[in-house]
Amino acid sequence: MSYTYEYPRPALTVDCVIFGLDQSSKLKVLLIERLNDPFKDCWALPGGFVDIDEAPEHAALRELDEETGVKGVFIEQLYTFGAPDRDPRGRVVSIAYFALVNLAKHPVSAASDARNVSWFEMDALPNLAFDHKLILQVAIDRLRAKVRYQPIGFELLPEQFTLSQLQQLYETILGVKELNKRNFRTRILKTGILKEEGRQEGVAHRPAKLYRFDKVKYEQLAKEKYEDLLRRGVDFEI
Repeated sequence: MSYTYEYPRPALTVDCVIFGLDQSSKLKVLLIERLNDPFKDCWALPGGFVDIDEAPEHAALRELDEETGVKGVFIEQLYTFGAPDRDPRGRVVSIAYFALVNLAKHPVSAASDARNVSWFEMDALPNLAFDHKLILQVAIDRLRAKVRYQPIGFELLPEQFTLSQLQQLYETILGVKELNKRNFRTRILKTGILKEEGRQEGVAHRPAKLYRFDKVKYEQLAKEKYEDLLRRGVDFEI
C-alpha cells in the first residue's frame, strides 16, 4: 500500500568534481557546457537527477559516463549541498562526489545533457552554473587536506615517475611554489610506499631514478594501523 507524505519532498541530484593532471603538471577540472535550461550554455560540473530506484553513487557514475564518457573511476563522497535557493527549478539537494584521474587514460566526449565537455585549468575557470563554484572550492580544500595524509595523488601520475614529478604534483595540489627538495625526498621515501624501478632512459640530463607506487605495501601499512607513519611522511610544512 502506498503512503502519502504530509510534507513536500525535495529532488535529489548528484554532482561530480573530477580532477586531472596534464603533461605540464597543471591541475585541471572536468566541466560540461549545459545543453538545456536552467543555465543553458553555461559551464557546470557533470551531474544530474537521481532516479527513484537508484543509489546516489550509481547515479553519479552514470551521469559522469553519459555526459562526458568518463567511466571506471573511483569516486568518493564529498559533501551535501542543500541551500534552498541553489537551483531555480525548485528545492533540490545535491550530493557531490570527487575523483582524481589520469587525463591520458580517460578521453572525454560530450553526450546526453552536455553540449560540450572540456578540461579547465584551475586558474582559468569560466563562470559556473548553480552553486558549482562553491562545490569546486570545497573539493579543492578536501583534496589539499587529504593529500597531506593519504597517497591519493598517484592516480594523476604515470605508472613510473621520478621524485621530481611527484614533488611537482604535491606542489600543484597544495598550491605552493616550491617544497624543500631534500626534506620532501627524505620524508616521502621514509613512508616505504614507493618501489624503485630503475632509471630514466633516453634523456639528455643525468637519468633520474624511477619509482612506482607500491599499493600492496600501502594497504599493508594501513591494516597495521601505521597511519602516523604515513602522516609524518607526507604532511609537509608549507
